[in-house]
Amino acid sequence: MELQVLRWFREVADGATVTETAERARITQPALSRALARLENEVGTPLLTRSGRTLTPTPAGRLFREHVGQALDQYDLGLRAVAELVDPAHGTVPLAFLHTLGTWLVPPLVSSFREAHPQVRFELHQHGEASILQELVDGAADLIISSPTFGHPRVTWHRLLVEPLRLTVPPGHRFAGRERIRLAEAADEPFILLRSGYALRVLTERLCAQAGFTPKITFEGEEVETLRALVAAGLGVALLPPPRATAAGPDTTDPAPQLQVTDVDSTRELGLAWLTDRELPPSSAAFREHVLRSAPEITPADYRAGSGSTP
Repeated sequence: MELQVLRWFREVADGATVTETAERARITQPALSRALARLENEVGTPLLTRSGRTLTPTPAGRLFREHVGQALDQYDLGLRAVAELVDPAHGTVPLAFLHTLGTWLVPPLVSSFREAHPQVRFELHQHGEASILQELVDGAADLIISSPTFGHPRVTWHRLLVEPLRLTVPPGHRFAGRERIRLAEAADEPFILLRSGYALRVLTERLCAQAGFTPKITFEGEEVETLRALVAAGLGVALLPPPRATAAGPDTTDPAPQLQVTDVDSTRELGLAWLTDRELPPSSAAFREHVLRSAPEITPADYRAGSGSTP
């Protein structure tokens, strides 16, 4: 089997059309179809079946795709490791992180690392917790900065800091003039939450339960800044991290008041994670040590630095 044919098969199995894959590969569509047919002959069973204008994997194809993906990822990681061994100054660090960390935590970490390693490249990906954890497990990211991974068997998670969550309310709300609040006082308020599958959604529901109520959910979103805008528009309240300063200065675009919660521990942990059973390439290993050393030093005063790891 040729590695390139396996890559083409993975693209098609992941939803790309034969035409799109052939164009990217700069070969003709019939040539790609013949290559995929040869692959099926080698495997001994059909891997793809036609569904309208696209090909979809058969049950055997889905199983084969899983193993092919792992093999190609390991091959690519091997190439990276050898390249960095030969020339460690020109490595690549694939890093995934939560959307909310892209404006304040990740930029100074990357910038300060590149002062000492100016030739190292970064591949940056922003997602929710479930997606970045999957990228780590699949090998698309060497490191992730996220909420706790809750005991994933292959992941080591090291706490970097504890981030406060504030009850964010609309301007003019009956709570807007206050600095502090018991979360229990918001039991009758409409809540705006992230969709299911996000750790902040789970944490919000858990904190509300600790305060003695189940939140009445009126809107669900996929990004914290969308939730913040919905609150500012008067559509409900939300437990959100405070807006962060950027290189341009403090964030002054958020008119929604932020209230400190006093009756429950309204915080979320943030940390760095990597695969326990995989040795990182030199550049990623160096960046891991940089983050573990530097992250608590660049956090704002309203954060509490943490330590320790959870396998």
